[in-house]
Amino acid sequence: MRLGRLAEPLGFDSIWTVEHHFTPYTMVPDPISLLSYFAGCTERVELGTMVIVLPWHDPVRVAEGIATLDNMLGGRRLNIGLGRGLGRREFGGLRVPMEESRELFAEALEVIRTALTNEWWSYEGVHHQVQRTTLRPRPRTDPDVLVDRMYCAWGSPQTIPIAAQTGLRALFIPQTTWEDYAQQMQRFAELRAAAGFAPSHPTVTVWVYCAPTTEQAEEGAKRYIANYADSARRHYELTSEHFGKTKGYEHYAEGRERIRQMGDSYDMVAMYLNNQVWGTPDQCLEKLDTIRRMMGPDHFVCVMKYGGMPLDVAEANMRLFATEVLPAAKALPDPPLPVTAAST
Repeated sequence: MRLGRLAEPLGFDSIWTVEHHFTPYTMVPDPISLLSYFAGCTERVELGTMVIVLPWHDPVRVAEGIATLDNMLGGRRLNIGLGRGLGRREFGGLRVPMEESRELFAEALEVIRTALTNEWWSYEGVHHQVQRTTLRPRPRTDPDVLVDRMYCAWGSPQTIPIAAQTGLRALFIPQTTWEDYAQQMQRFAELRAAAGFAPSHPTVTVWVYCAPTTEQAEEGAKRYIANYADSARRHYELTSEHFGKTKGYEHYAEGRERIRQMGDSYDMVAMYLNNQVWGTPDQCLEKLDTIRRMMGPDHFVCVMKYGGMPLDVAEANMRLFATEVLPAAKALPDPPLPVTAAST
């Protein structure tokens, strides 16, 4: 909360939050609640979710939360990132069948969009049935604009068609290399165009460690990014056999098998270190620019505290980045929209 209150005075454009339950891994069980706090103590910044995990919620309540927060912002932009979830512990604790996550996500998205864009509405699905009703308050933002600001994060390529064909924008929270994501973005853009939706920029999330010297940056990155990678591995149980027994998570079962075959040669920490933005201010800017040219994002979300990083270290990281990197990053050229054969 203290670091979030620094975002606006330091010159950042937005504050985003995640959703996770039951473990020490990024402990934010209610994104709308936390963002409501920041709506009240800021005046300029946009807000965003990365992500609300739709299968874990009653979609009518999600739509109400979005509409209420949109009113709190008084015209500021609300970015709505959505996902279907990966953590077995979270599905279990929330008593939601993990194997139904894809169907639950698709239905919940329909309910939320219907609720936000119609004065009176009803819904009849397999998992959700809603009698004729209306939201109060209605969204302050034009509902079509609000719906256009919805993003989907995916860790599995199996989710790409769902996101593209429903008109969601792309939100990348890196679990593989940027080279892989650049290929996925091309496929996403082609599927999105084929479904009749206009080209759109993705939003990209990066973990940042900015320090005055290369030596300090390397020491901090290897400590805190490594700690974060280990916490992600444990929270998601990435080496567990349960993915092979869970419908809709075949990609993760294949990944687990690749990890098993690689044995000691598999280095998850090295992959995370390669993906993230760390170094001196000049090095951080160079890495951001490399990702910008590969992915064409219109927005970077920078994670500044993670992996057990002490608050004073996180604040120093954030302040140095804001002073030395942020102005130059904002001055980078706007990337072109993705162009595909289907959209030309």
